Amino acid sequence: MKHKPISNLHWRVMLFPLFLVLYEFSCYIANDMILPGMLHVTQEFNASSAWVPTSMTTYMIGGASLQWLLGPLSDRIGRRPVMLGGVVWFVLMCLAALVAQNMGMFLALRVLQGMGMCFLVAVGYAAIQEAFEEKTAIKVTALMANVALLAPLIGPLTGAALMAFTTWRMIFVAIAVLAALAGVGLYMTMPETAPRSKAPFSFKSVWHDYRAVLANRRFMAGVFAISLAGLPLLAWIGQSPVIIMEGEHHSALDYGLWQLPVFGALIAGNIALATIGQRFAIHRVIAVGGGLVATGTILAFALTLLFETRFQGMAIGLGLYAFGLGLGNAGIFRLTLFSSEIAKGTVSATLGLIMMAIYAVGIEVFKAIYRVGGEQWFAAGFLVTGVAFVLTLMRFMGWGKHKQTAQGDAETDAAA
Repeated sequence: MKHKPISNLHWRVMLFPLFLVLYEFSCYIANDMILPGMLHVTQEFNASSAWVPTSMTTYMIGGASLQWLLGPLSDRIGRRPVMLGGVVWFVLMCLAALVAQNMGMFLALRVLQGMGMCFLVAVGYAAIQEAFEEKTAIKVTALMANVALLAPLIGPLTGAALMAFTTWRMIFVAIAVLAALAGVGLYMTMPETAPRSKAPFSFKSVWHDYRAVLANRRFMAGVFAISLAGLPLLAWIGQSPVIIMEGEHHSALDYGLWQLPVFGALIAGNIALATIGQRFAIHRVIAVGGGLVATGTILAFALTLLFETRFQGMAIGLGLYAFGLGLGNAGIFRLTLFSSEIAKGTVSATLGLIMMAIYAVGIEVFKAIYRVGGEQWFAAGFLVTGVAFVLTLMRFMGWGKHKQTAQGDAETDAAA
């Protein structure tokens, strides 16, 4: 029996999103919490500090690697067994960090740990969108994001505190314990939103579904809009430890504190979305959020040129960008996911696979830009990404058409 979408929120129905976001938090903090310790990792393994952002890149590669399989698999055998299996995998891979012996082994484990995110994107997000009706799902997504976004805020600070009296390996043990708690909660509360299909799993049918999704031009425009919107944030997360701690010789605590303007603004944007999201049409909220994303990338570049300590100006500009990202991203995600009629596990997997691949490549491109041109060229990359995001978003929302037609299309999408 198919799960009926929920429109009214109360504490019982919120238990599933809360435990899912706890798992999401553990996946994110597996990246953010280790960042202050990455210089210790490279020193222990006699490796260059250039490997610091590569740790994040390999994590993203892992996050893209299995989605092509997990989405269609969960469409056929159900979301619950696939999601719970993913939690077990992630816990085991975090504990495996205890036996890392060199930089190559560490980076390989980062790929395997990153696979835990595949279950979140391809299965967990799809289940949330199926469990709740449209505006309720957007509100739930925004509330979940506020919890998940605590990871970049408290992760670096907590990691720096742990590094004061223990080794970087124990960071992964703490993450494993947190993920295990989330797994127990999901086992108790997660509904089955995609009952087992009678159709047998076959790679031919999977390929047929993927071809249909990839041929959907509007879906692809939405995927690229989401990816370009988030890339400056991911580039900042990956490179800021090197910029602040190595380049500017600030402490790990200073590094953690300079995440506050960016991620505090991102949380504020999500709170604003949860507050006003049900009172305004989705396309209007997306328009405001998208405008702030573009303006923030311009401001980040301009302030980087004006401030003597360049990363401070960069962080302030990215704060405006992050507020816009928090305000508009959930709406873009919802419209993108439902722009295709294919089963949502496959659609969500396609979205996540392309998004993670763009992030992985983009982080390495931003790393190369920083090493060649420093902070100014690094910030210029934000500007280019912001312009590309606006052009892609306009295509996705149909804003290049006649004003009245575009508004009608957007309102039709919002009601879909």
